[in-house]
Amino acid sequence: MSGNSALIRNLDAIYYAELFMVCAVSSILGIRLFLHLTGYPQIGSSTLHIAHMLWGGLLMLVAIIMLLSFIGKRIELWAAIIGGVGFGMFIDEVGKFVTSDNDYFFEPSVSIMYAVFVLILLSVHTIKTGWSFTKREYLLNAVKGLEEVALKNLDAEEKKDVLRYLSKSDPDDPLTTALRKLVSDTEPIPVEEPGYYSRVKTSFRSFYTRVAGSKYFKLGITVFFIGKLLVTLAYVTVFTVFMGIGGEKLLNFRIFEYAERRLQDLSFIDKAQIFSSLLSGVFVLLGVYLIRKSRLSAYRMFERSVLVSILLTYVFIFYKEQFAALTGLAFNILILIGLRVMIRREERDL
Repeated sequence: MSGNSALIRNLDAIYYAELFMVCAVSSILGIRLFLHLTGYPQIGSSTLHIAHMLWGGLLMLVAIIMLLSFIGKRIELWAAIIGGVGFGMFIDEVGKFVTSDNDYFFEPSVSIMYAVFVLILLSVHTIKTGWSFTKREYLLNAVKGLEEVALKNLDAEEKKDVLRYLSKSDPDDPLTTALRKLVSDTEPIPVEEPGYYSRVKTSFRSFYTRVAGSKYFKLGITVFFIGKLLVTLAYVTVFTVFMGIGGEKLLNFRIFEYAERRLQDLSFIDKAQIFSSLLSGVFVLLGVYLIRKSRLSAYRMFERSVLVSILLTYVFIFYKEQFAALTGLAFNILILIGLRVMIRREERDL
């Protein structure tokens, strides 16, 4: 990409996108729980119905106006929170607007929501990591730090980040030298106590790093993925292919004819789930094969297996199981975090 591109990426994008997603998902779960507990009340009259999608649109509008009207990281933070809550309220009613009868309980709606979230995260991740940051992008992200200097809100961590960006900027640019001197001479304010979200995230990361670093965890990961492969094969061969075939047919030599017929009768969702499960299983098999030769290569294969499950398989699982699939998704995310901790450790040991 040209260094003169007008599209300058924000190095804090992943953090804000993550916060946006957490608020959006929390909003959806909170709304669904509230509606379930209160018997799905209608806000309005016998003629009017004020859908919560409208409130979501209002909150997203507030977030946009905040970003257009004010400056500073605090505004970006609150815009991500308010916009995330609003987007959750908005997307929660997707079932009403993809069906002719405005069916809020449209079965694929949860899967649609999940797919949208996956696409958002993939888009933000691609924007940030799709190509190397240029020296100009580092410089302009450092310039953003001057907002905090002017607002007298620059803390020690933010100062460290700005100086790091400047160290990766063009050293021959006069602006780089001037900014480095200005920021270095700025006295940072005392670091504020982290918010609840940051404290929970830091505590969880610290705890999980300790656990994931133990030899028992590494052994457990390997055993887990071997078991995952066996379960995947069992699911595909037994619960999908042979489901509905009677015991007397299992003993018949024409069993493969029945299995083939069963496969032809499967829905697109079933076939897609089988394919993605098998793809995930292929990466597990490669990881098990590589574990003795290179733990790093094996862990990367296991990581790809989990990513296939999270980004692809769970789109179809949410279609069939609705919000009940959240437990399995959370478990897979924990495994992914553990794998990435182990991958970083193996990379440092090379």
